[in-house]
Amino acid sequence: METVSSREVYANAWMKVREDSIRRPDGSRGIYGVIDKPDYALVIPVAGDRLHLVEQYRYPLGLRRWEFPMGTAPDRLEVDAAELAARELREETGLRAGKLTDLGTLDVASGMSSQRGRVFLATELTVGEHERELEEQDMRTAWFTRAQFERMIADGEVTDAQSLAAYARLLLHERTS
Repeated sequence: METVSSREVYANAWMKVREDSIRRPDGSRGIYGVIDKPDYALVIPVAGDRLHLVEQYRYPLGLRRWEFPMGTAPDRLEVDAAELAARELREETGLRAGKLTDLGTLDVASGMSSQRGRVFLATELTVGEHERELEEQDMRTAWFTRAQFERMIADGEVTDAQSLAAYARLLLHERTS
């Protein structure tokens, strides 16, 4: 597929939306709407058999959701993934990781977004004060056993696709380590 032209249709501090005119291999033309967001880091804090989650209100869904700490750098900046992971963990939970292990990459919604994420396992944790952004002021955090977490998935309390995929990455990492 070849991009013939591209135009930005919207931008703010978190994302850009563009519309690309494309030419397919058979010569036919079309358009693609693309959401460009910077890459994010997702962190799975683990202490023994427990996982640390955050719960926050997700405006587009109109719901509070439990998920792993994750986020992007402000103003669409690209930041080193491990540095971003440490920052997001500290910001959202107050935890500091003595060790961050890269578990791999996730694509958010490859049919409409360029955003990708890196998943990190955070261990050797110490507790500190959180440094939440204004949008995160109602965020809650809690520890859950793996059995509780898996029950929350089964019961529909955890539905965040990135958190579910990250947990699969963690399970595969543990099987091969």
